[in-house]
Amino acid sequence: MTFQEFLTTAFSPVNTVLSVLLILAVIYWLFTIITGLDIDIGLDADLDIDTSAPDGHVHIPDDPSAWIQFLKFLNLDIVPITYFLTISLFLTWLGSIYLEVFTSFEIWVSALLVIPMFVISMVLTKWILKPLNPFFREINHKGETSHDFLGRQGRMKSTIHGSKIGILEVFIGSDPMTLMVKSKGGERIEHGTTVYIVDEAAGRKYYYVAKEIKF
Repeated sequence: MTFQEFLTTAFSPVNTVLSVLLILAVIYWLFTIITGLDIDIGLDADLDIDTSAPDGHVHIPDDPSAWIQFLKFLNLDIVPITYFLTISLFLTWLGSIYLEVFTSFEIWVSALLVIPMFVISMVLTKWILKPLNPFFREINHKGETSHDFLGRQGRMKSTIHGSKIGILEVFIGSDPMTLMVKSKGGERIEHGTTVYIVDEAAGRKYYYVAKEIKF
């Protein structure tokens, strides 16, 4: 395949979106490497989790649990989502390129096949990154014991209110950590809001956060 043929295939009606997304991912990583800044692409999702189970484990209600358990199956509670999505996108793009080169499906068929290819790519990414899970786990838990989080400042990665549990990103030095948090007093706290950790739940399953520390 010549370079011109590669470009034609990469920017065909089926592959254009994937190619553009992959280019944006490369730009993101170059920007991150050069500047050291991490662009926030957190998912704004309400996590409805039951943490009052008597056995001490986190239990999730039936309806929302399917999505949360799927994310946990992919190890996204350990692996940073930016790493995961970049590799999954690359594998999907690669599969779509090979599919177009070696097959002659109709455009609409090839477009539909992108969906199962992305699902397969996510599963493959899970296994590709599995040997690095201890490394990611060490980063996410390095340097501080849990009681040292009290009084620290972080940024919300999801919206919380009432008894909803969300995700907070806290930096220990230059290492990012994610914590499960609830809103102190149940007030609504939007994704991206800077908050303070003001209390912790029994067993340290999650922390309480507020927009300001009140004395």
